[in-house]
Amino acid sequence: MAKIGYFLSSEEHPGSGLLKAAVQAEQAGFEALWISDHYHPWVDDQGHSPFVWTVLGAIAASTSKVPVTTAVTCPTMRIHPAVIAQAAATTAEMFDGRFSLGLGSGENLNEHILGDHWPPPEKRLQMLAEAVAIIRELWTGDMVDHDGEHYVVQNARLYTLPSKAPDILVSGFGPKAIEVAAEIGDGFITTSPSAEDIASYRKHGGKGRTQAGVKVCWNEDKQQAAKIAHHTWRNSFIPGQLAQELETPTLFEQASELVTVEMVAEKVTCGADVDEHVAAVQEYIDAGFDEVYVSQMGPDQEGMIRFYEREVLPKLKG
Repeated sequence: MAKIGYFLSSEEHPGSGLLKAAVQAEQAGFEALWISDHYHPWVDDQGHSPFVWTVLGAIAASTSKVPVTTAVTCPTMRIHPAVIAQAAATTAEMFDGRFSLGLGSGENLNEHILGDHWPPPEKRLQMLAEAVAIIRELWTGDMVDHDGEHYVVQNARLYTLPSKAPDILVSGFGPKAIEVAAEIGDGFITTSPSAEDIASYRKHGGKGRTQAGVKVCWNEDKQQAAKIAHHTWRNSFIPGQLAQELETPTLFEQASELVTVEMVAEKVTCGADVDEHVAAVQEYIDAGFDEVYVSQMGPDQEGMIRFYEREVLPKLKG
């Protein structure tokens, strides 16, 4: 049976709000948590972007059973992989076996902030693979020296380590990225309900668990829910590679100007119809995902969590 988790959206909430939602989600019966890692929100209307590692420490201290995965962290430009290795090791030690490190090749929106050139997709995947190798080597606790194509590490050793290294799950959007995820990861992350993506991951040797995320907008008023979803996540409808290439929230706002409320309402589960919410999650379960994480678009995290606790989770688990 697939595990149903809650997706904490760092783009929409301050750290205190994410912590509150994490605790409520665990109490409501969600079986796991995702948390996004951004430097910027996608659009200004989302309004937030706290430092994920600080928030994770608070969640570790305030929850007792839910596993947590970053969905996803980019370990290539904004933060050096040797620093990500230390951050993740400390976090995993605090979670005592409940933490997994979700990684991806990133977006220009977050990774250009130090003035680095934004590389093409093929190079980004090469950088990700090298970063993962560095992280795994540092997690052995040995002294590490590395002089690679993209990174240098000199006399680095991690002294605080978890009793067991966390899984590294890798996101993949597109055939080559899925192939890399299968080669370097302990699991696969995506947001599309695609059985074909899972099949491709397995074909290329991926043996780990598969995770996927889905966004919904719960509100008692269906029309109001569609407006909220459009206001906060119209950027989700930007096609193709643009989501990886645009570098500011302003550009995302401009690119999504042609996205209408009606377009969002057609694609996103909005409102309070229990069967529609169940169907939105079930599509991912039917595709074969091991874990499905549900994110609420808009400010009312508590209302959505309570709705799922009362109405949706019992049907999905029944």
